[in-house]
Amino acid sequence: MARTNFDQLLQAGCHFGHMKRKWNPAMAPYIYTERNGIHIIDLHKTVMKIDEAAEALKNIARQGKKVLFVGTKKQTKDVIAEKATSINMPYVIERWPGGMLTNFPTIRKAVKKMANIDKLMSDGTFGNLSKRELLQVTRQRAKLEKNLGSIADMTRLPSALFVVDVMKENIAVKEANRLGIPVIGIVDTNSDPKNIDFVIPANDDAKDSVEAILNACCAAIAEGIEERKAEKADEKAAEAQAEGEEGEAQPRRATGARRQRKAEEAPAAEAPAAEAPAQKAE
Repeated sequence: MARTNFDQLLQAGCHFGHMKRKWNPAMAPYIYTERNGIHIIDLHKTVMKIDEAAEALKNIARQGKKVLFVGTKKQTKDVIAEKATSINMPYVIERWPGGMLTNFPTIRKAVKKMANIDKLMSDGTFGNLSKRELLQVTRQRAKLEKNLGSIADMTRLPSALFVVDVMKENIAVKEANRLGIPVIGIVDTNSDPKNIDFVIPANDDAKDSVEAILNACCAAIAEGIEERKAEKADEKAAEAQAEGEEGEAQPRRATGARRQRKAEEAPAAEAPAAEAPAQKAE
């Protein structure tokens, strides 16, 4: 069953592309027609592509891996942050830090620096600083929080990138391509889809359009997370059952061993009694 339908996407305005003069010819397979100088996206293909992307995201989540959401457009950043937070996934909605993926260890150092500042503030180490020095440290902490706070829990490279507007976030896409990280992208008619692993042709400017697509994809990720939890619960139950059966088998084996020893000792005890009459007869 499809995760979205034509009417939902139509109502959200997913079909509106860019002006005809701004189009990228590589998007021709996803364009239905042109009206008043604006390209109209084929929503039947969008529905199909959303299902493909959602299935891939579900499999990634089922394996316990992370998906990094990227979108720095002012009109869409709030909805990206909300949806990513709801499924406990990292996101970047401010400026993309250059080298965030290709130079990930340096980014982790900056995140650790933020954690160290918090620790020193809480234990009173900064209590002896002047007001000016304290203000500088506070501003540095606020800047780190703004740019890296949303990826503080991302201790390793993500397994996939979900990008809103692949043309604006071209640096993030290039870094992911260089490292072989799959990219799921909302691609408008002015963008090039060739470096995107899972293309979702749709309007990437309207908040409603982005939200409709994110709802379907985040629901798939949530399903993958729940399936992983269920699999782990089943594994624990199976292990507990196996341990219980082994515990019951041990007393049975012990009882069987005692019976065997008694059976072996009985003939040994009867043997001298059987030999006594034979000695008397002699």
